[in-house]
Amino acid sequence: MSTCCGRRCWRSADMKRFLDLADFSRAEIVDLLALAARLERQPEPQALAGRMLGLLFMNPSLRTLASFQAAMARLGGNSFVITPGQGTWLFETRLGATMNGASAEHVREGIPVLASYCDVLGIRSFAEGKDLNADLAETNFSAMASLVNKPLINMESAVNHPCQALADWKTLDDCAIPTHGKFVLSWVNHPRALPLAVPAATLHMAAMRGMQVTVLRPEGFALPAAIMQKARAAAAASGGSVTETDDRAAALAGAQVVYAKEWGATAAYGDVKADAALRASLGDWCVQNSWFTTTAADCRLMHCLPVRRNVAIADEVLDGPRSLVLQEAYNRLTAQTAVLHRLLAR
Repeated sequence: MSTCCGRRCWRSADMKRFLDLADFSRAEIVDLLALAARLERQPEPQALAGRMLGLLFMNPSLRTLASFQAAMARLGGNSFVITPGQGTWLFETRLGATMNGASAEHVREGIPVLASYCDVLGIRSFAEGKDLNADLAETNFSAMASLVNKPLINMESAVNHPCQALADWKTLDDCAIPTHGKFVLSWVNHPRALPLAVPAATLHMAAMRGMQVTVLRPEGFALPAAIMQKARAAAAASGGSVTETDDRAAALAGAQVVYAKEWGATAAYGDVKADAALRASLGDWCVQNSWFTTTAADCRLMHCLPVRRNVAIADEVLDGPRSLVLQEAYNRLTAQTAVLHRLLAR
């Protein structure tokens, strides 16, 4: 730690990787958010002059890609983007694979090469969605991370999205949502199973912030025990709490925030047909104004985007005054500016 602006803060040398909010203390995350707010007010357009950010996207992106490039440019640095198979060789990720198919390059060579071209590397690699235990263990992302000898950023892995979580924490702060307020993470409808990364990261973030968190979900969609246990440990350390229910009225009563998010049926993980059968009767899990009764009249709505309108959230809510989705998206830029500054600024 060092002292700057009259308060204790990290030296850039103290932070080598940004992979999980749980890797840091609550005080360190609060300090990082203070840096984000300061850089928002007082930009440092030459802080990372001459530095290079590499971005490896194994899966699609809009906000993560654009916000990281914009953040690096606003700090005076440069970036390059690699999307395997789009202008580059397809990457193979399996260890021991016989590469006689479409993939021409293995991550064991490709990732060290990319890391050698930059000062910090970001990797996005979604869950395979087949083996829950393998995804919970972050098998693929951890294997790729082990190949990087530079500062590394998790731009979304199988069960984590710390960049989104940090931006969401800043959004809660910006909107003066009480630290110990009631936060509802609600499952919402989607045509297919989506990964656990955002719900897991969101749950942990809200618990770490100190909020009274309720996970609202239908039967069959309970979050895995390991994710719940991690969040409960964070809540215990911060003075928060974590509960779960399928009772919508009870969950929403007194809530300051509903964070709507889609995810696959954990009771049928990797089974497309069984998952579809479980969600077939859940069309009413679309956030509408009717969800917000007098007991939650001032409740705000959050979602990480992209969102299926009138499937997950109705137009009337997304376009209404309670929606924070665009502010969340903007804060991807402010939060990631702080992450890059902390990793690289001299």
